[in-house]
Amino acid sequence: MAHPDRFLLAGVMGWPVMHSRSPMFHNYWFEKHGLAGSYVPLAIKPENLDAALRGLHPLGFAGVNVTIPHKQEAMKIVHEVDALAKRIGAISCITVRPDGTLAGTNNDCYGFLRAVGQEHPGWRADAGPAVVIGAGGGSRAVCYGLAQEGAREIRLVNRTLSHAKDIAGQFGGPIKVLSWEERHDALEGAAMVVNTTSQGMVGNPALEIRLDKLPKSALAADIVYIPLETPFLAAARARGNRTINGLGMLLNQGRPAWKAWFGIEPEVTPEIRAMVEKTI
Repeated sequence: MAHPDRFLLAGVMGWPVMHSRSPMFHNYWFEKHGLAGSYVPLAIKPENLDAALRGLHPLGFAGVNVTIPHKQEAMKIVHEVDALAKRIGAISCITVRPDGTLAGTNNDCYGFLRAVGQEHPGWRADAGPAVVIGAGGGSRAVCYGLAQEGAREIRLVNRTLSHAKDIAGQFGGPIKVLSWEERHDALEGAAMVVNTTSQGMVGNPALEIRLDKLPKSALAADIVYIPLETPFLAAARARGNRTINGLGMLLNQGRPAWKAWFGIEPEVTPEIRAMVEKTI
């Protein structure tokens, strides 16, 4: 799909968003593929989301990635939500069609599973119970992905119990909801623990969790990538657990976005990863 006649625009929409490293690797892909275009950060307050999304077509955008706190609200605004995003209950990517309508999908699930597979090739979702902390859009994508990959037990822990119960009610299957007070004990016998909250991200307090019951063989994952090692991951690594940060998920979810916007599936290379890591 060639676009010689126009300047291509895409971006990431969130609040806050200026910390995002997405522009760096998306703009690298523009250069790599010889396309005239730019990927920009769009800092949009929640109350302006509707107007911002409706402005994408007149401004000439091909699409945007959607991040915190817009992943669920944007679903109500776009014209069409695909089956995957409906099932997950959150969108992470919007494509602007030629007629101006907006189509939403979720690439977080793909990004997360692809990153884990790349960085820990022997990993299996059915190796044992998985503990997922948090119940926002990121959590929904992670829970859905783990269930699809064959996880037999997902222990979902969230500060607000009702939000976790919503996910369990929607997904059913292997999800078992535990209260916030049970989070330390939930790690007993787990094969994986994933932090999907923003705790541990720069500017936010660290995730409060004791890891003494987590088996040393378990994989500790965090969908945060600034910093590359959150206090939670540092504590897990110090006791001998394998870890994975959120950068691989971020990079990999960009691939299907490009496929939808520009008809190109770019590669996530060690070079791109190193380039982004240098700035964090």
